[in-house]
Amino acid sequence: MSPISFVKYSDVAYSCLNEDQTHRPNVNYIVDELEKALELEQQYENVRKKLVRLKNRHLKIRLTDIKFATDNFSETHKIFSLFNYNCYRAELLQHGKQNASTVVIKRISSRQELYQELHFVRDFEVLTHVNHPNIVTLFGFCIEADEMILCFDNVSKGYLANYLSSNEERLVLTWEKRLKICIDVARALNYLHDQKMIINRDICAWNIGLDENWGAKIVNFHFSTPVPSNQEDGDNLNWMGRTCYRDPEYEENGMLKKESDVYSFGVVLFEVLCGRLADNPIYTKENERGLAHLARHNFHNGTQEDMIDPIIMEETKENNTDSLSIFIDIANQCMAENQEQRPTMKVVVDELEKTLFFSSNSTP
Repeated sequence: MSPISFVKYSDVAYSCLNEDQTHRPNVNYIVDELEKALELEQQYENVRKKLVRLKNRHLKIRLTDIKFATDNFSETHKIFSLFNYNCYRAELLQHGKQNASTVVIKRISSRQELYQELHFVRDFEVLTHVNHPNIVTLFGFCIEADEMILCFDNVSKGYLANYLSSNEERLVLTWEKRLKICIDVARALNYLHDQKMIINRDICAWNIGLDENWGAKIVNFHFSTPVPSNQEDGDNLNWMGRTCYRDPEYEENGMLKKESDVYSFGVVLFEVLCGRLADNPIYTKENERGLAHLARHNFHNGTQEDMIDPIIMEETKENNTDSLSIFIDIANQCMAENQEQRPTMKVVVDELEKTLFFSSNSTP
């Protein structure tokens, strides 16, 4: 039985037994909650079945090998921790190969929750069905005891968020390098939306890895979902991504579409432009939506240039006005409050390629 389903069922039962009649739920509420409990139980059973019959068994890696490689998940191998998983970097030997490879190891925090298992399955299913230079490659996986682990090819330069959260680190991010990173991610999203019909649901700087050549790769798909067959209807799903990247129209009507990814990517574009993460306290002290709220406010006031990272302003000066102008314009379009006003990722790719052209061909 799903622990979450059981808790929901129990809550309904106990609320019905409340001694105070005024605090007992009405029948409609009871039916709704029991239907939710049933849906959670069905999801739980489906996930369990998928875990049992996972394909690509040649990608299986023994838990003992992972523990040995990470020195039993020691802090020295840990890259970072988030609320539901930890990431490590280590040397692992892949099946059928003689030499070990450096990989990123994603260890899911717990198998006791339905959502953790569901996220693992989503990550696995997407990564075994996609093939794109700007999407991380699945190296292997492990399901043993209470462990759920995925291994990816290494992102040796770390994550975009590492550079946007450090004044010192972001000095290496030239304007041209930032543009190329954005183009890489845009191409990956266009591939997901157009060819694979997948919504990522968690586009953010922490989910953009950088390889040894500064090539960008989307690294997480744990919240991903297929694009609804009828895009007009969208998909009524619980959003699991971060508040600062969240589509405001989705929050209003509960309909998740490809355009929700476009909005999140627009926030990333402004992060790259400003040189800070969207949830930087400088932004969130004014509004929980952080950078997105400030960008919208400055757009209406015509003061968005005041937000640009001084490093970029110093580098570009008057020589890259066309590049900056196009970049700011497409970032604003991506963050349009109305989903219908946002461009497709194909349009975004085309516009960002123009920014790179003007940057590379600017007159000194």
